[in-house]
Amino acid sequence: MSASPALAQGITVTNVMGAAPVAIAFGAGAFGLLAMAVVRSMLRDGRMARQRAAEQIASLRARVDEYEALLSGGREIIVLWAETGEGPRFLGQASALLPPGRRAEAVLDFGSWLGEADADRIDRAIETLRVGGRGFDMTLRANDGRVVRASGSLLGNGAALRLRPAGTQPAGEIGSTAATTSAAPQAATDYSTARTVLASLGKPAFLRDSAGRLVFANAAYHDLARALGRKTSDSQPAELIDFGLLQRNRAVLGDARKSQSTMVTLGEIGDFEVVDFPVNGGSAGYLHARQDTAREAGLSHLSAIIDALASPIAIFNANRELVQFNRAYCLLWDIDPNWLKLGMDERAILDKLRTDGKLPNEPDYQGWRARHLASYQLRVPKELEPWHLPDGRSVQVIAAPAGPKGGVIYVFEDITDQLNLKSQHKAVLDVQRSTLNALSEAVAVYGTNGRLTLSNPKLSTLWKLPANLLSDNPHIDQIAEAAARALPEDGATIWRDLKRSIIDLNPTRSDRQGRITRADGKLIDYAVVRLPDGQTMMTFLDVTESANYQRVLKERNEALITADRLKDAFVQNVSYELRSPLTNIIGFADLLASGAAGALNEKQHSYTNYIRASSATLGVLIDNILDLATVDAGIAQLQPEPQDVVALVDKARAGLAATFPDIDGERSLNLKVVIEPDLPPFVADGARIINVLYNLLSNAARFSEPGGEVRLTVSGRTGRIQFIVEDEGAPMSEEMRIALLDRNDALSGAARQRGAGLGLSIVRAFVNLHGGTINVERREPRGTRVIVSLPSDAAMAGAAE
Repeated sequence: MSASPALAQGITVTNVMGAAPVAIAFGAGAFGLLAMAVVRSMLRDGRMARQRAAEQIASLRARVDEYEALLSGGREIIVLWAETGEGPRFLGQASALLPPGRRAEAVLDFGSWLGEADADRIDRAIETLRVGGRGFDMTLRANDGRVVRASGSLLGNGAALRLRPAGTQPAGEIGSTAATTSAAPQAATDYSTARTVLASLGKPAFLRDSAGRLVFANAAYHDLARALGRKTSDSQPAELIDFGLLQRNRAVLGDARKSQSTMVTLGEIGDFEVVDFPVNGGSAGYLHARQDTAREAGLSHLSAIIDALASPIAIFNANRELVQFNRAYCLLWDIDPNWLKLGMDERAILDKLRTDGKLPNEPDYQGWRARHLASYQLRVPKELEPWHLPDGRSVQVIAAPAGPKGGVIYVFEDITDQLNLKSQHKAVLDVQRSTLNALSEAVAVYGTNGRLTLSNPKLSTLWKLPANLLSDNPHIDQIAEAAARALPEDGATIWRDLKRSIIDLNPTRSDRQGRITRADGKLIDYAVVRLPDGQTMMTFLDVTESANYQRVLKERNEALITADRLKDAFVQNVSYELRSPLTNIIGFADLLASGAAGALNEKQHSYTNYIRASSATLGVLIDNILDLATVDAGIAQLQPEPQDVVALVDKARAGLAATFPDIDGERSLNLKVVIEPDLPPFVADGARIINVLYNLLSNAARFSEPGGEVRLTVSGRTGRIQFIVEDEGAPMSEEMRIALLDRNDALSGAARQRGAGLGLSIVRAFVNLHGGTINVERREPRGTRVIVSLPSDAAMAGAAE
């Protein structure tokens, strides 16, 4: 008996494990084919179902279009409210009721084509229909006199209003509708139906049981209660109407045929009309905001205004959702308007701005954001801390509550320029303050109200006022009182006069200045200046020391003038008084020397020569004194004439010989004169030139050894004559050198010889009168050289000056 190899081997674990992958792969493939077939079948069925549904929808739409076309062709208008929140639909011809050219939507503006009473009646009827579910049928009279029939009925969860001219109604319809209208109030709306209608109503609505307790409130009612801060829930709605009003409503509703309308005010939200009407098992009602329409129109206008404002504005609701923003907000943050959408969370916007590097660099961003989002808890507007942005701008953020339902309004302002101006203004004020503090004058600026607006520390020091008083912007009366206490002798009187200048508001008033002499010896110069902005500035300067110096200088100057006048008078008197006896001395000396009075021996003859020389010297000194007096008095005048230089030199030599005569046969002076030929014509005051030459030669002789050489050289230059006097004696002292520049300093020198300083002063004066110059040089190894340069025509030089 034989068997196959596989069966012969039997079933083992190894065989099973080897066949498992094949079995799994085969099973997966079979499952995939089966699933594909099922999916294809489902897709085919789905396409067929969608096709059938589309056909049915098309059929229904066609039928609806037929009905709408049928209704639109009639001489009436039908208004349909399908669902809460959706606008009404209008069917029919507007011209059936309204004037030509008006749209069908205008039919709901009852006041435009009905009388006031009928318009209010149908308004209430429609509201009762949509809220209470009670139909109506009534007759109305249009403004043009036509009679209009109005019928209202429920349509599922919606309502329908039918308006048609009374002439188009079938006969007998008026009577039947009247019966319906009279019967309608008697049939109370079903309790469950009222609950269903109220739940879908967009206005706050409620339902009460027969005991007047709230048993139901819709979502709008709960939202209103929460906005008022009341706790409310579906099981226990919050009571928004006070108990007394509730009792009055219950008393009125005792007659089931009547409804009650009452006005109430609910906090900051506004005024509401509460409408109560009976239903089976209790009563129902709703709250109608009287200002809803006006508020919506106002919000619409407000939205347009916000968008047109240049200030960036963003408004978020209580859920931090963006509900309003303007173009300026996008420009401030450089946000793409296509990215920024209404409903975005503020946190997402802040995170986006931080990612783009547009928010302040805060180390703890999460903490900063949490502090910023605390603005949703604000009850009053608040100015937040400025945001200093990375691009250098500074933004001021103002947060304000968005309304009773919560939320926040942000107003942003770029204050970069404002901060820069403040910084510059502060710098200017600091410079102004430093400048005022550095002034030696006391400064006080008063406003038009008489209060101190600006001052410096000198004001406190000068008037002995407390520094803390000036820092409090005191009134001038307070300053006057403090000054009166500090200066009891005359402080009150002084500031009383100053106050008149401050409180004088006359537009024609002028500035004022003067000097105040205080009882304590202080002298104060003051000035009152009117500033362009209406303020008044006062300045005070303590001039006590300068005034004292001025007084002393004035007194000294007057004394000097008096002394100089006395000196001149003394010099003139003394000079004239001395000249008479001097003339006598010279005359008697000459008489004795001539031998007319008898022969003189050698010693007597020598003494006589000394007398004559000294007398000549004294005469020269007297002449010099008189000449200096005329120069100092400013009355010295030149008498220029053509001069012979040789003759001028000879006369000066003769005067020198008389002053320095030969004594005991010894020559006291060795004078050498060198006059260059072809000198230019010389026009000058001869007597003055002789005096100049004499004084220069005598000064050189005094500083030379007896018999020493003194040289006089006369030379001509272009338009000038030079007289050069040289000696071999001791160098001219500094005192003598100064004498050629300043007579007073020369006279005070301790090393001067007889009359040397006075003579050199005469030289300086006469050379200056001729328009010449003097130059002093030191000779080597000994001696001094004096160079006098004079214009060849002193008359022309004087005319030029």
